[in-house]
Amino acid sequence: MAKKTGRFAIIEQFLADGMDHMFGNPGTVEQGFLDAVSDYPQMKYILTLQESVAVTMADGYARATQRPTLVQIHSTPGLGNAIGALYQAKRGHSPLVVIGGDAGIKYMGMDAQMAGDLVAFAQPVTKWSTMVMEPSSLLRVLRRAIKIASTPPMGPVYVCLPADVLDAPSGELVRPTSHPLTRVVPSAGTVREAAEMLAAGKTPMIFVGDGVAYSGAQDELARVAELLGAEVWEADAGEVNIDYRHPLYQGMTGHMFGSHSLPILSKGDVNLISGTYIVPEVFSELGEVFAPGAKTIHIDLNAYEIAKNHPVDLGMVADPKLTLAMLADALETVMSPKQKDAATGRLRDLAQAKEAKLAADLAKDRAVRDAIPVKMSRFMEELVAHLPKDAIIFDEALTNSPPIVRYWPPERTGQYFLTRGGSLGVGIPGAIGTKLANPDKTVFGFTGDGGAMYTIQALWSAARHNVDAKFVVCNNASYRLLQLNIDEYWKSQGVPKHDYPLSFDLSSPPLHFDEMARSMGVQGVRVEKPEEIGPAISQSLGRHGPFLIDLVLEGDVHPDRVGNTCGQ
Repeated sequence: MAKKTGRFAIIEQFLADGMDHMFGNPGTVEQGFLDAVSDYPQMKYILTLQESVAVTMADGYARATQRPTLVQIHSTPGLGNAIGALYQAKRGHSPLVVIGGDAGIKYMGMDAQMAGDLVAFAQPVTKWSTMVMEPSSLLRVLRRAIKIASTPPMGPVYVCLPADVLDAPSGELVRPTSHPLTRVVPSAGTVREAAEMLAAGKTPMIFVGDGVAYSGAQDELARVAELLGAEVWEADAGEVNIDYRHPLYQGMTGHMFGSHSLPILSKGDVNLISGTYIVPEVFSELGEVFAPGAKTIHIDLNAYEIAKNHPVDLGMVADPKLTLAMLADALETVMSPKQKDAATGRLRDLAQAKEAKLAADLAKDRAVRDAIPVKMSRFMEELVAHLPKDAIIFDEALTNSPPIVRYWPPERTGQYFLTRGGSLGVGIPGAIGTKLANPDKTVFGFTGDGGAMYTIQALWSAARHNVDAKFVVCNNASYRLLQLNIDEYWKSQGVPKHDYPLSFDLSSPPLHFDEMARSMGVQGVRVEKPEEIGPAISQSLGRHGPFLIDLVLEGDVHPDRVGNTCGQ
């Protein structure tokens, strides 16, 4: 009996590993492999119109499923298109298995059209990058890639599959990939040492990231925080690591400027870090960030992140869920009645302060409820009245994230996904991937106008595959985050505030996302007044299929200046 060639064997391997969605964009050197996909109806090929859309859509799917997810891209130009999105996936620890084509090993000496060092291209933005050189190792290499992508710390991998390797017979057996267990814990004595350090603190602080969510440690984290009466801050997080309504949850440390994080990081006399690193800002604080004499404990499966930038007194390469559970038990034992009373007092004070802040924010929202241009707080106030309890939000609209979570505070991991990694354009494709992973749930994707234009063609894929995701474009005609960031830059440099650079201004010509959506088969409406919000939401939820709301918000823009300076 003739052996199957590699182009069929790899599909069977992916299916054996439960990977039945392939997000891709086709190219000539992948034609034989893509032709074979039709023989496997259980493999769903999600066609995208550009490689970065395929990667960001797969990123949303991988985040929603927490499973390795398959991406297919073209050779050198296609991989080049995907680089920024792969960086996003690497920083966010998405387990993507990216396969790319090549004309063939026999042509590598020709330096012909589309030739390039593909493995080297992908290496900086992946956890592992390789090329299959021998047909008899094809499935072995793929299984290694799948294992690497899905082993903590998770991340994207790239495997180049030359056409002649895929056209050769494959004699390997298809079998599921072997995954090592990573539910490891430190010794009881080490955990007790950590508990004693934490119990002795007068101002304990906790900093967490997505390693908590990936471990399923949300309940254990809350228990430790409550025992200590410690503030909980997220750092470099995009998942829900603790209920946003929890009285001890305080929000996120700075994303852009270390000066924003420093007052938080230097507050405690003992610090517990889990599932993240200190510190993730773009313009990080270069000096010491913790208070003099403060003790620091770090729990993470990613040993690289422990003490990467700042000293740690006790580091544990261990699973957050099991280790935090052990730590909570140890705290129950070592904390004195006086220490427990102090922790209870801290919890009470923090709860009262958080409740007062929320009341003040809601009062500010009410004062501008009927304002024109529309306020995001008004939109969210009306949206939450229509959202089912198990709805999911994928959020790239960073400058509007505060009102989003103020009115819809997520409770559990998997309910809310925040962009991470710094790349624009993840909001629309990320919501599509999330919806494909959760076909029975309502999914809303929020993005800005600038971000939307990076991957607007993803709407076409939503229409082609009839993905019932809803999209909200926060249209303030500007790169608003850049405007806010340069405000900080001016302050730091002693520069008086003046008009923003026109390169941050998207007002001329105006962007009409409802019209763009309709041109790609997606229904859309434009909302410019408060009274238009309710009907738009009802319309989006009242029909099956993708739907876009072009939400016009206030922006600091000068279309007159753009026209007067030759479009600059």
